[in-house]
Amino acid sequence: MFASIDETGAALERAGYLPSREIATSVFLADRLDKPVLVEGAAGVGKTDLARAIAQAAGLPLLRLQCYEGLDEAKALYEWEYAKQLLYTQLLRDKLQETLAGTASLAEAADRIAKSDAVFFSERFLLPRPILKAITSEAPVLLLVDEIDKADPEFEALLLEILSDFTVTVPELGTFRARHLPHVVLTSNNARELSDALKRRCLHLYIDFPEAARELAILRTRVPGLPEALGAAVAAAVAKIRTMEMKKAPSIAESIDWARALLLLGAQRLDAALVKETLSFLLKYESDLARAREQLPEILAAQVS
Repeated sequence: MFASIDETGAALERAGYLPSREIATSVFLADRLDKPVLVEGAAGVGKTDLARAIAQAAGLPLLRLQCYEGLDEAKALYEWEYAKQLLYTQLLRDKLQETLAGTASLAEAADRIAKSDAVFFSERFLLPRPILKAITSEAPVLLLVDEIDKADPEFEALLLEILSDFTVTVPELGTFRARHLPHVVLTSNNARELSDALKRRCLHLYIDFPEAARELAILRTRVPGLPEALGAAVAAAVAKIRTMEMKKAPSIAESIDWARALLLLGAQRLDAALVKETLSFLLKYESDLARAREQLPEILAAQVS
């Protein structure tokens, strides 16, 4: 997809994502080595956005599998459209009666119907889910397996098997092999420890919250018209808040929302009253809001330090 690390970084920037050198290097190497990349980090650091940016920069369709507890093969690989099969059965009722005419026993009737299995278990009734779509795609795609840590270990084992050879077996139809190896990005919020086997299969990338200077660059890109002093104050204040003991540290998306709100209010810099009125754009738990209000002088001091 990309000729060099510098080109990778530039392409991601054009897609609206400002990568660090480490991120650009990992994306470049994952492509060249044909390896999935496992992106870990706290919620809100831009893991999913990175996958979207890679797909956009490379001109690839994005197929997303959102993981959750209880996710099974039917939701990740494929399902049979039973309602459609039933409709076809009703439409073909007369033909079925002709097929069964003259049968002397249930066993004989079952044998005759079994010969028509291919009619009802064919690709016209197969409903592919993201993984099977990625494998059977006529063109290369990017498969995003989002928040793999929320899925059960059993699904993780299934995914590991698929990533090993990029094949999916449908018992009624046979084995589907990838026409083009999909580019795969897995994300994890570290809700649970992933298996060593999965980590070995992937190129690992950990994304932390950006430093104030990089967050300011992100704000400049995502919030057009943001005054320089206000952007710097927001980046410094958010960086300070993230050092505090919070139930949930503010994400990059939340700092962007805060900056947009402040811009709409015509703010040029941060002051105590303005921060108190708008902190709910940044912090989502009452305990975090209370702690930030208590340490408001330190937060405001960060913008001039």
